[in-house]
Amino acid sequence: MSPAKRGRAGPNGKHGHVVDYRHVIHALRRKPMALLNLVYRDQLFPREAYRFMFERLRERLSDRVACKTIVELLSLAHDRACEAELATLLAEHLAADQLPDLAALRVRFAPDPARLPEVLVELVPLSLYEALTESYLGVAA
Repeated sequence: MSPAKRGRAGPNGKHGHVVDYRHVIHALRRKPMALLNLVYRDQLFPREAYRFMFERLRERLSDRVACKTIVELLSLAHDRACEAELATLLAEHLAADQLPDLAALRVRFAPDPARLPEVLVELVPLSLYEALTESYLGVAA
């Protein structure tokens, strides 16, 4: 992952705005239509493929569906840490004049169950906690 961008001061002395989709994705999930009139919308997209796909979605679908779809794509990129690979796929979809299939992308970027660690939790008998309490109270008394 590349280092975070910083808003550098311009010639007028004002700092530029830096918008990272990861900071607002949770709010956008609740209200995807907020993306439509977001002042910094174009700066929000992490790569050009996302912005171009949003434009394509708006050309072909209603604004509501386009906003929901691109927010789902950004969520997928965030949750599955696949921003660059997903951008490459979106660029391929754009070149082939296709819209993304969210269900297929979720399956493609799902974690491999074979690579997930097995977690084994051993519960400690409560009698051990009682022994700790008794020894603590015995020492303190």
